[in-house]
Amino acid sequence: MSVSSPLRTLEPLNRQSVADTVFDELHSQILLLELPPGTKMSEVEVAKALGVSRQPVRDAFYRLSKLGFLSIRPQRATLVSQISQTAVLQARFIRSAIEAETVRTACTALSDEDMLALDEILQRQREAVEARDAVSFHDYDDQFHREICERSGLGFAWDIIRENKAHMDRVRFLSLAFASQDAYGDHVKVMEAIRARDEALAMQYMHEHLSRIKTQIIRIRADHERYFADESGE
Repeated sequence: MSVSSPLRTLEPLNRQSVADTVFDELHSQILLLELPPGTKMSEVEVAKALGVSRQPVRDAFYRLSKLGFLSIRPQRATLVSQISQTAVLQARFIRSAIEAETVRTACTALSDEDMLALDEILQRQREAVEARDAVSFHDYDDQFHREICERSGLGFAWDIIRENKAHMDRVRFLSLAFASQDAYGDHVKVMEAIRARDEALAMQYMHEHLSRIKTQIIRIRADHERYFADESGE
């Protein structure tokens, strides 16, 4: 499958900006399944399509492989990795453990100003639900979770989550075709518990929210089996 079609030539940038922008572009297209699992990736072809040299593409490939988005096989094809159900459920476990503690901290750490900022994100999410804009909803979803971490003084927690959630992100994006309203409703409940300074309830709601993927992945895999790795031999 050619990678030239969805890729866009980039404007001239300094070297570091080129590396970051190439990474962001490929990360986005893999996440949104514009470059679906199994797509063959060539440094030469990607560099040509984006109008950049091979070095920033090589750097981006390495970073994407560390996240689990690419499978780099020396002397063989580099492929967009298939989704690992095992990795998805491991990421859910990590997120649930970390983010439950994060919202517990948020109940005492967040100011009224912080809560207003989170309310604004939820408003934008609601608008994205109404517009059936899955891409924007996903962006605001990440922003909501990240802002809770950062505004609670736990920005490092989001760094850990981000490093472990690549496989989960693709499943989350696919789930928005039928579950964006549920995700938005979960966020509202988490926010209400934080505003009430109810630590136990905030933790419960966050656990419930992140556990939805355990049932969603069954439906998603049934509809998109070709996107998933065969892990039956593990």
